[in-house]
Amino acid sequence: MKKSLKYLAAFAAVAIAGVACKKSFLTVTPKGTNLESAYYTDQTEAFNGLVAVYDIMSYQSGGLITKEDAADAGCDDHVAGGGGASDVTDLQVFNNYTLNESQGPSAALWQGGFQGVFRANVLLAKLPGVPMDARLKAQYADESTALRAYYYFDLVRWFKNIPLIVTEIPASEIDNVLQVPPSAVYTQIENDLKSVISNGNIPDQVNITTDGGRLTMGAVHALLGKIYLYDKKYTLAASELAIVNGTPGQMNSKYGYQLLPNFADLWKTNNKYNSESILEADHSSKSGGDWGCIACTEGNVLDIMVGPRGYVAETAAAPDYVSGYSFIPFTQEFFNFIHNDPRNFATVANLDSLKAAGIADYTPGYDNTGFFLNKFAGHVADKTTGGGAPELNYPQNIYEFRLADTYLMEAEALIMGGGDQNRAAALMTAVHSRAYNDGKSHPLQATMAVLKNERRAELAGEGHRWFDLVRWGDAPAVLGYKGFKAGRNEILPIPLNDLNATKIKQSKEYGGTI
Repeated sequence: MKKSLKYLAAFAAVAIAGVACKKSFLTVTPKGTNLESAYYTDQTEAFNGLVAVYDIMSYQSGGLITKEDAADAGCDDHVAGGGGASDVTDLQVFNNYTLNESQGPSAALWQGGFQGVFRANVLLAKLPGVPMDARLKAQYADESTALRAYYYFDLVRWFKNIPLIVTEIPASEIDNVLQVPPSAVYTQIENDLKSVISNGNIPDQVNITTDGGRLTMGAVHALLGKIYLYDKKYTLAASELAIVNGTPGQMNSKYGYQLLPNFADLWKTNNKYNSESILEADHSSKSGGDWGCIACTEGNVLDIMVGPRGYVAETAAAPDYVSGYSFIPFTQEFFNFIHNDPRNFATVANLDSLKAAGIADYTPGYDNTGFFLNKFAGHVADKTTGGGAPELNYPQNIYEFRLADTYLMEAEALIMGGGDQNRAAALMTAVHSRAYNDGKSHPLQATMAVLKNERRAELAGEGHRWFDLVRWGDAPAVLGYKGFKAGRNEILPIPLNDLNATKIKQSKEYGGTI
């Protein structure tokens, strides 16, 4: 089925009215599909629409593409893996840089991003006419505006040349939308987030039992700081991120953020919304998702994607991994890099070592290295009890922002912008010392070379590495062996269906005109 902007606009109008998604801050019972024109009659329906806007944070395509597995496949720390050279081809062609407008993760990432944009725009258009509490209405509007900025940030990073749509547009007119310069997108989302911060309608903290997964003001500052960093506004980036980070190594009393003492605890599925978490994409084992609609499940498909294929526990000491699909295993070079770092064991599942010791066995997959992504490998203990296909219903959340990341982003902004180098070193040292969890300081110097290594070790497998390499200008040198070409592969091609169905043009990097 073609999924052009016109399709996405129509889909958003239906989905936002007949929302059938589950979030930790709300479980919506589907009541059938409602016509968007007849919806938004009260506060409850407005809230359901807000949940639909949030839901795209957890977007996973029917082809098993997520932001994380796509970005990981394209970077140097991983190979695509899987069961063969044609297994999830969209990952394979990103891994070897043979992607084009009809093959690769572009369609899924474009669809997900613009679904989020359209859902936000629909809700923002309808909210003024909804009879409801004025304070909550203002909060919903600011949450939707901030989420739209979040979706646009991903879109402009992936594709560069995109349409900028900030009002509800009828499906009959969407084909005529034109692209804008990337600078216009950055200006829009930066101004939108500054307005949200100035309005003050989003709370500093939320009750994670009832509202876990919703934006806080700290998350908005983190998003704006990250956008400034990518926009090379280093002083502004450092300032925004400092609000989030507070004093390095100490709890931020305003937002409650603090590094967890034990790095491995970040990856326990029962440790959602912990003190280090700033914003998470929510997943659940209770949605009953099945293979009839992979994109409909609320489970985290990464958990089954990255696990070792044909896994068998041979002794009681074996980890309780479920047998997975062996996608995006780590490279030998990455394992050599992280091998002596304390974060190694929580990051890498070394199946060859377990096999050699007789503890567990597995079946090597395509491009096997033996080094699997332990952070997201599914566990028997997390298997669903809520029905559906167990492999599609793992409950592990994904960190959109966590404190170690914002520490390192602020340090980068300070180094690049000539700011306080002592603070930059303190931020980096806090992250590095936490890895050891021995009560001692393990100091780092505030240099870009050290910063790059620290981000690589801390954030491995979380979908950051490819964007980091592109942002630093290192991608051509680091990824050249994979086929990465400078001046081309820093972005993805705009998907073919949108080129055929609209006035959108392909980027020059892929033979287009803009």
